[in-house]
Amino acid sequence: MNKPLKLGVNIDHVATLRQARGTDYPDTLEAAETCAQAGAVSITAHLREDRRHIQDADVYRLSEHCPLPINLEMANAEEIVQIALDIKPAEVCLVPEKRKELTTEGGLDVIGNFQTLENTVRRLQQNGSEVSLFVEANREILKASADTGARVVELHTGSFCDATSPKEKEELLQKLVDGAEYAHSLGLQVNAGHGINLDNLPGILKVPHLDTLNIGHSIVARAVFIGLENAVREMIQAMGA
Repeated sequence: MNKPLKLGVNIDHVATLRQARGTDYPDTLEAAETCAQAGAVSITAHLREDRRHIQDADVYRLSEHCPLPINLEMANAEEIVQIALDIKPAEVCLVPEKRKELTTEGGLDVIGNFQTLENTVRRLQQNGSEVSLFVEANREILKASADTGARVVELHTGSFCDATSPKEKEELLQKLVDGAEYAHSLGLQVNAGHGINLDNLPGILKVPHLDTLNIGHSIVARAVFIGLENAVREMIQAMGA
């Protein structure tokens, strides 16, 4: 029997709403508590180098009081690595980051940055955090990811989720399926995230061996209309289809 697919909720855009007015609300910890009540298994927060949404204070407060394990998304930047080493989140997901992007674009260049990533993976894992690499569903990249010592990959689903052509969507979905199969054969835990919403979720559910979906923007956007707890429950129910 397949184990239930788990949902990790990214609360970055709760912080985006707060930062838009420079207030102390909505509160990221309250958001995390609400997600926990609704059945999420973890909370993702991306501490970007430009601090456009999540702030240092958020991750320290979450690390002390969040009722769920923290998945800290971050670039492989020494300043942020030091914060991760300090707060010891349950999981760290290393992602590429560019200052002008609206959101993370594409997966890590694991092959081109192998040595620095291998070093960071080792430091974080020795410090007690599981490390995930946010990558494209590409065999060479997945093999390099395993070779860094990371035990988890998060497949970048954004290209599939954003595609409009049925032919392109089918090709991109098959790439995710093949990548998940290969990652699983390497002994890697397979997570997925980026751009997932209720409309494209049925395609994502065709990808094998998935452990956790990390979803943020679509849940927070849906919460505007039906509330955060209901939006999380709605997504979990759809994932269990």
